[in-house]
Amino acid sequence: MLYICYPKCSTCQKAKKWLDANGLPYTERPIREENPTVEELKAWHALSGLPLKKFFNTSGVLYKEMKLKDKLSTMSEEEQYELLATDGMLVKRPLLIGEDFVLVGFKEAEWAEKLK
Repeated sequence: MLYICYPKCSTCQKAKKWLDANGLPYTERPIREENPTVEELKAWHALSGLPLKKFFNTSGVLYKEMKLKDKLSTMSEEEQYELLATDGMLVKRPLLIGEDFVLVGFKEAEWAEKLK
C-alpha cells in the first residue's frame, strides 16, 4: 500500500500509528515533497468511487486563500485535477492506496473495515 501524508498533520500521524499498530505494511510518501500527478489523481479518483471534491483539503489554508469553495463548481474536472497536482497541500490527506481501493482522509472505522 502507498501511504501519502503530510508528516506534521495530526490526522496523518494518527493514521500512521494505526497502520503500525495493526502491523500493516506500507510505503510512505510525503505529499509536500512528492505531489500527486494528474495521472495518479485520475486513477485514484476512479478507484475511490468518491466525488472529486473529496480529494480537496477543504480545511487547508491554501484552499481558503484561493477561495476554492466558490471556484470548484465552475471548474472542469480536468482543471480540478491540474490544480490538485500543483500543490500537495490542496490534497486531502492522508491517502491510502491499495490495489483495489483508495481511502481519503482517516476514519478509523472505515480503514478497519477495508483493511481487516
